[in-house]
Amino acid sequence: MNLKELSKEELQTMGYDEIAYLVLENNKKKMKLLDLFKKVCAVLELPENTVEDRITDFFELLSINKKFILLKNGYWDLAINHKQDIVVEDEEDDNTEEESFDDEDEVMEEKEEDIFYDDDLDDSDEDDDDLKDLVIMDEDENIQE
Repeated sequence: MNLKELSKEELQTMGYDEIAYLVLENNKKKMKLLDLFKKVCAVLELPENTVEDRITDFFELLSINKKFILLKNGYWDLAINHKQDIVVEDEEDDNTEEESFDDEDEVMEEKEEDIFYDDDLDDSDEDDDDLKDLVIMDEDENIQE
């Protein structure tokens, strides 16, 4: 789409990033942030102080928009114009890490089991009657001491 084909009303409804996209698409070259934003402001016929007031917002907008890419020396361009390197991690490294986590989990499980097991506990302790002082009463009975 060409910027010259759009009416002033259409341009005013567009965001800075959309206009910057069209500017970079039409120019077919990378641009510095300040030059790009000045061009966007010129297209929208905004006052000169707008550049100074909103340049940081414009930078943030381009930074979070995946359509744009920041190149060396502060140049901005469209991401589709550049090949992006994708780094694929080796699967062996991932498996090694998983194995070490599995070993740690087993050690933790053993420690947790040890917490609840009392080595001093004897079977002879089971003979003790823990309930010898328990008294069961009906609702109707009064407590008398």
